Amino acid sequence: MTEVVTAKLRFLRQGPRKVRLVTDAIRGRKVTKALNILSLLNKRAAEPVLKLLNSAVANAKHNHKLAVEDLKISKITVDGGPVLKRWMPKAHGRATPIRERTSHIILELGVMAKRVEKEAEVKAKKEVKAKKEKTVKKESK
Repeated sequence: MTEVVTAKLRFLRQGPRKVRLVTDAIRGRKVTKALNILSLLNKRAAEPVLKLLNSAVANAKHNHKLAVEDLKISKITVDGGPVLKRWMPKAHGRATPIRERTSHIILELGVMAKRVEKEAEVKAKKEVKAKKEKTVKKESK
């Protein structure tokens, strides 16, 4: 079973369509590469997404004891949040609606498949080696 680390950002005061432009740039990439992209991206949504990614990395380090080099962005979704409705006065005593949209971002980090396979191989080799040592000790007695 692979480790999945989740972080959420809710009620971001920016429209989901604009935030998706930023999240599409980092979807499926390694975390180190995504951090570089977000730090250089000239979009307003890049800063909150960068903070969210840093939060997910901190969760992975602290809660799951995972290394940053082993992580990749396995899933990132941007959903619409509640819409704040305002009114703007217009000509001839009219008013037009203004819809201030919000976003919910869900970020999932996963361990890269190659790393998981290597760790499993190393663990299997250690188990085999331990069994051989036990049999050698039994035979020597």
